[in-house]
Amino acid sequence: MLGEGLVVESLAVSIQAAEILLAAALVLPCTVLLIEVLVAVIGRDVAKRQQSSLVPVRRAILMPAHNEATVIQATLATLTPQLNATDRLVVVADNCTDATAEIARQAGATVLERQNDRQRGKGYALDFGIRHLSQNAPDVLIMVDADCQVKPGAIDAISTLALSTQRPVQATYLLEQSPEPAPKEMVSTFAFKVKNLVRPLGLRLLGQPCLLTGTGMAFPWATLKDVDLASGNIVEDMKLGLDLAIAGHAPIMCPGALVTGDQPQQDATAMTQRTRWEHGHLQTLLTCVPPLLWQGLKQGRIGLIALALDLCVPPLSLLVMLWVAGAALVTAMTLLFSTIWLPAMAVYGSGLGLLIAICLAWSGFARQDIPLNKLLSIPLYVLWKIPLYFKFLKGPEAQWIRTDREN
Repeated sequence: MLGEGLVVESLAVSIQAAEILLAAALVLPCTVLLIEVLVAVIGRDVAKRQQSSLVPVRRAILMPAHNEATVIQATLATLTPQLNATDRLVVVADNCTDATAEIARQAGATVLERQNDRQRGKGYALDFGIRHLSQNAPDVLIMVDADCQVKPGAIDAISTLALSTQRPVQATYLLEQSPEPAPKEMVSTFAFKVKNLVRPLGLRLLGQPCLLTGTGMAFPWATLKDVDLASGNIVEDMKLGLDLAIAGHAPIMCPGALVTGDQPQQDATAMTQRTRWEHGHLQTLLTCVPPLLWQGLKQGRIGLIALALDLCVPPLSLLVMLWVAGAALVTAMTLLFSTIWLPAMAVYGSGLGLLIAICLAWSGFARQDIPLNKLLSIPLYVLWKIPLYFKFLKGPEAQWIRTDREN
């Protein structure tokens, strides 16, 4: 009898510990998200007034492009009017089989053509361009993708901030909706805005670094010597930002610079793009959070710890999915094994915080993008993305895949 009692007691302790760990795993990302959103909403007007007056003497714009003939001309049309006479525009036509190089040359760009079937991906193209530019290095290097629209003033804003702070800078990178967007597209645009505008803005106002999110990035040239870009990482921009942060060059957001891309209109194209982004995010979360926390504690750098905590917040749809599953599981465990309700109450509280964060982000930043009644379609958007996450469990996407362009 005594042995059975010890077994039951040991089982109860193990179950209680599992509930506490599950609660902590949900409370942490929901709390981080709520803090970031709350600070962004409160301080958004202050961020608009933050400016720098320094002007870089020498700038280079580097644009990797793989079969972008259908879109690169429109991108260059938004970019070239912002360039000075001394700026250099370099396009790396990477493994192209279309007219990308010819179109870029006609627009006045210096075009580097690269062919390497074994090393494909944006990282390799960027490394190729940087090695070319190193022969006459600029003060600031700006990276722009070939499929985006660079809004007026963005190049000056990110380059001057990079020069004045001597840190990498990320522009606000958002997706634009089609003229008559479906509810799923609206929710996707909203989730992208939370990730790329609201949360980085909250970190900027807190004085903390942000992740690099892709196109519209400016780097003081000296910072690039500490990183290796030549890789096929499927989220090369995020990995670059983390490597720079560990090396002592943590990126910051530039709220006043805007770069936009178009939402994919085909479900298959959208799913391919989301798979690459979100599988890469999850792989980076699993592999980079521990070293970030270790380096942050070891070096006494709050910025690295803040980046690790920010990285712990999964994509919004996945966080909603995880909370629903976690809340159901911890409730069932509490009822079945008669454990204390404190972990379950913590999970419910985190769910309330998640709901408040979503509502605040919508109210402060996305009223014009998605009506309130369409915001209620978030559960349908979550269901659409379930196969993406099951695919991650079976085997994460490991190969760089270019998103198909739509005319």
